[in-house]
Amino acid sequence: MARLDPFSVPDFHLPFGNSKHPLAARANAEATSWALGHELVTDAAEQFTAIGCGHLAGRVSGDVPYETVVLLAEWMAWSFVLDDQHDHLIRTGELAAWRPVTDAITEYLATGRTSRSTSRRNPLVKGFIELCDRILGGMSPGTAARYRTHVPQMLHSLDQEAGNRGAARRPSVQDYVLMRRHSSQLLPMMDMVEAGLGIDLPQHIHDLPAFQAVVESAVDIISWGNDVFSLPKEHACGDNNNLVSLIASWEGRSLQEAVRSVEARIQVRIEDYVTAERRLFQVMDPQGEMDPTVRAAVTRCVRSYEDWMIGADLWQRYECTRYSDERFAAGLESAYTRPDLVSVA
Repeated sequence: MARLDPFSVPDFHLPFGNSKHPLAARANAEATSWALGHELVTDAAEQFTAIGCGHLAGRVSGDVPYETVVLLAEWMAWSFVLDDQHDHLIRTGELAAWRPVTDAITEYLATGRTSRSTSRRNPLVKGFIELCDRILGGMSPGTAARYRTHVPQMLHSLDQEAGNRGAARRPSVQDYVLMRRHSSQLLPMMDMVEAGLGIDLPQHIHDLPAFQAVVESAVDIISWGNDVFSLPKEHACGDNNNLVSLIASWEGRSLQEAVRSVEARIQVRIEDYVTAERRLFQVMDPQGEMDPTVRAAVTRCVRSYEDWMIGADLWQRYECTRYSDERFAAGLESAYTRPDLVSVA
């Protein structure tokens, strides 16, 4: 595939404020050290640091304790390596090596053990186990149950992405949007932030269609924005898992026109989010008699989603080289990618 002509990422006009944890840079350094210590990365540590996992964690975590920012940054480091390794296996035609890793992860998540010692020795699996124990240890039963659901959904969505790249027909835009809510890897991280903030909403709140509309619109806004930032690499390597590329293909638009179409869709989703947030409180508390503690928790949770939307945008624009690095824009693998990582399983 030809390289994409340079283009400017639009301003998505996100109407939210954002603050950043003062120790985000320290968390970023600790996340890189964690990745190196777990052998997820063995070379090009400087390039891996420049992804800015700690900066993103510091922007989306609100006022959680520093230890939670570090844990989230380490999970982000692990998830970026996971995503890069999946892409590497697609490139090299070695996807059969993926299944033992994801099977071990889902088994441990469900049972607290892995039946294959060889898989457990793999750095991706070892890293997950170490993180998972710490993450679940700080979660309420309800939040932990959602986390245990979201991680397998995330892994399944990566399988769907691989299928899309090998299929003769591109996925529909709607099918892609549904898949992207999980392949974005946002939901497990949102669970972590809520736990760090001490938010423990009753399941019946999470089950409200109005609440789900808030979450879905927030995740769509972040994911679609990321598709614009990551378009140069994905276009260059022929990856059709990108909303811009799909709109260009299905609607017969140029990529520049499709970028503007995604920008317009994001503006609509922002309006959807604001409307859904207003509707949530109307549905949740029609008589104004809700327990003030629950209402405060829902308010803080909604604010967290706003931190995610603006924080992710600012991070991609100013604090992350992942979407501007020359190798990335050329559709090449990252310099820090360890080609033998999954083959260790």
